[in-house]
Parts: sequence; structure tokens; C-alpha cells
Amino acid sequence: MTTPLQHGVLFTDLYQLTMAQVYFSHGIADNEARFEHYFRTYPSYGAHRAGYCVSAGLGPLASRLERYRYGDQELAALAHMRSVSGAPLFGKDFLDWLGANGDFRRLTLRAVPDGRLVHPHTPITVVEGPLALAQLVETPLLNHRNFATLVATKASRVKQAARSGTVLEFGMRRAAGLGANLATESALVGGADFSSNVGASHKVGLPAKGTHAHSLVQAFIALGGAELDAFRAYARIYPDDCVLLVDTIDTLESGVPNAIRVFEELRAGGRRPAGIRLDSGDPASLAPAAARMLDKAGFGDVPIVLSDRLDEISISRLTEKLARDADDPDRIIGRLVFGVGSRLATSEGAPYLDGVFKLTAVRQDHRWRHAFKRTDDPAKAAPPGRKSLWRLYGDSGYAHGDMVTLAEETPDRKEEDAPEPLLEDAWRHRKLSGEENLQAARARRRADMARLRAECSDLVDPEPYPVVRSPGLQELSDRVPAAVMIGEG
Repeated sequence: MTTPLQHGVLFTDLYQLTMAQVYFSHGIADNEARFEHYFRTYPSYGAHRAGYCVSAGLGPLASRLERYRYGDQELAALAHMRSVSGAPLFGKDFLDWLGANGDFRRLTLRAVPDGRLVHPHTPITVVEGPLALAQLVETPLLNHRNFATLVATKASRVKQAARSGTVLEFGMRRAAGLGANLATESALVGGADFSSNVGASHKVGLPAKGTHAHSLVQAFIALGGAELDAFRAYARIYPDDCVLLVDTIDTLESGVPNAIRVFEELRAGGRRPAGIRLDSGDPASLAPAAARMLDKAGFGDVPIVLSDRLDEISISRLTEKLARDADDPDRIIGRLVFGVGSRLATSEGAPYLDGVFKLTAVRQDHRWRHAFKRTDDPAKAAPPGRKSLWRLYGDSGYAHGDMVTLAEETPDRKEEDAPEPLLEDAWRHRKLSGEENLQAARARRRADMARLRAECSDLVDPEPYPVVRSPGLQELSDRVPAAVMIGEG
């Protein structure tokens, strides 16, 4: 079956292609170049903000690039495009070159692996290869890595707030089209334990998790039955996975008592109920009340799923209140399951990550020539040169900052304990370099979170995480723009 054009290599911005033709026409399309991807600021959600990000999207990006090639269908579409004068927008010689070279096998990617914590103004993805082909990677790279990192960061913050509770990603119905799949995969990297997304869960080897909607209870009532009839019908079909939504009528007067009655019937048949779900009301009062009712009936280990407009702040407030007021806070928090939907899959409050893709060097006459962006806005300046990224640790084991160096530099080890290089080979010869899987990414996130100082991970007002330039990079950043300005004068 033919891939729709908008889902293949033409999933790009026009200016990538027009620039590639300029490079080709000027004879520099095959010059080796280096582009670096980084983001400028952490997500800010309004009254609270992130103090770190979680790298994500590398696997889905590589999967897309493996399928990319300019075949007959794509070249015909480009040949059909016209300028405002009616002339062909793309010349036949350029399209012939694109057909012969546009499968991206000559590119290499280095990246901070999925799951690692990352910070502003540090190179988290690096592309090297022919200038025109590297330019053409910009749009899909930013589309995948920026959004994935944004959602993974939100998921990590939710998991942080949940403490020992379980996190489910429930955002598929409110996500942006097929972007829901990338949102799910990214949330699972960032800290969500499971997802309701059937296809994406299967892809990463996890069981999909879910309950039922109010419509199930409503249907039975509308047809002359009762809430209890709906619960029994569900339990009959799913006796080992029975999570009952208890707030359609009255949570404590109807829903929970009817759920307990069905759970007793399951128990009599040798089955173990899987939980109840609360989708409205005040969870700080309803969850403990429901827990007491379940405990009294002998279901002290039955989970309680909460799913009403949750995010990291509402969850944090709830777990803090329970930790302060509950008789056995660890036990009740541990049995909570947080179903987080819209506010996770859309990263509510911070709908985009301002990641950029900048040319930093081009090779000519067997040597690298530095590229830079000089701007009136210092926040948008792009430092020149091929760079590396290192994490520095103190004697305590905590990370006390990242250092960006020139590619040939290594941080001074006098004050730091074994600087750790963060960029790794990621994609070469149209394939991922090494094995990449969800469990490895999750383990990286847990390890990095354990080594991040608490003041940098505060959910509301974190302290800045230090990112510094090496002396060599700083000297180059000062020297190259000044030299160009002198040359212009």
C-alpha cells in the first residue's frame, strides 16, 4: 500500500527543500555539515514551571527516518510545484540528485538517549552528514523530539507528585490526532506506568489499562436496569480485571456499596477485584472515605483509581494532604492510581517546547568552518563549533551541573568526579545504533532523578540547574562573531 505523501518524506516544511536546492545549485549540497538541536527554556505552566526536561522521541524519530526516501511519487509531487511565475519550483537536476541521495543513509545522529534528564542550551541531538540532507531532517526531528520531550517531562512531574502511587496515561481522546501515539510512548518514558492506548501499549510490550465509562451504567439504567446490573454485567465478562466506575449516581451512597457487593460475589467465586474509579468530586475526601468502606468489607488491598482533571499540582496537593492527615498515609497513597489524561497528553499550560535546530559547522577544504547565529536577542544566539555535552558530579553523587565543551575538549577533572559524556551514537546507516527499549529509558530517568538535587526538581519554583560553557567554547563564541564583524567592516 502506498504511504500518503503527508505521512512520508514530504512531512516537512517547504523551506527545507528550497534551501536544499540552493545548496545543490551552489555546489555545496555534499559538504559535510553539523547541526545541533537544543531547547532554550524549560516548560512554564503558568503558576508553576519545570526545572528539568526528560529526553524522548529518539526511537520514533529513527523509525520514521528509516522509512524516508524520495521515491517516484514524492519526486513527481515536487516536480508539479510551480513558482509564482509558473516556472517549475524545483529543477530536474536537483530532483535527480534528491532521488539518488535522499534516503538519508549518509547521515549520522548522536543524541542524549531517551529517559535522560536534559537542560536548556545543551546539544541533545546532533546531526552530521551532507549539508542538504542534514537540512532536510530538521522538521521531522524537531516535530518528534520537541513534542516527545515535552510530554515525557510532564509525565515525570506527574510521577514525582504521585509518590508511590501508580500513574496511567489516559489522554488519547484529547490528544492531537495520531500524535496521541507519540504522546503515549513519551509519557511511558517519562514516568507513566501504563496507558489506555491499546496499539501504543502493545508496541512497547505493556498491557493496556482501562476501566469503563459512565455510558455503561447509563445504558443499563435507561433500559430499565440499575447500576448494580451494570456492575454485575461487567464483572461477569471481566472477573479478573474488574475496575468499577462508582460515581455515575452517588459515589458513597450507591457506587461504592454496589461495587463492594459485586466484589463480594467475585471473592466468593475465587476472584480478586481490580479496583474502583472516582471520576468526579473531591478526591481528598472521597478517596479516604471509599478506602474505609473497602477496608471494612475486607478489600484493603483494592486499588482506587482517580481520574478527574488531574495534573502534577492537583496530585501533589492530594498526596501532601494524605501524608499529613491520613492515619496510614503510605498505605493509602500506595493504593492510589492516577489516571491523567488531557493535561498530560497536551502538556496543558506549556503546549510546545522551544527546541531549535542550528547549523554549527560546515567542512570545506578538509577542515571545519564554524557557523554561528548573531542576533539582537541574546537568548536566540547560537554558539559556533562542534560541541560535546558532559554531566558533572560531586563527591555526594548528585549532579551539580552540565558543561558544554568543544568536541575535542574534556572537562577538567580536578574539581569534578568523573565527568560523564551524555551524547551517544544514536543512528547510523539508516538504523538505530544499539538496542533502544522502554525499560532502558525508564531506568535512565529513575537514575537521573535520584541524582538531581531536590531544589532543582521542585514542582512549583525550582532552583536553576547550572549549565556552563568550557573556556574553549566561550573563547570561540566570543572570537568568531567578532572576527566576522571585523571582516564585514
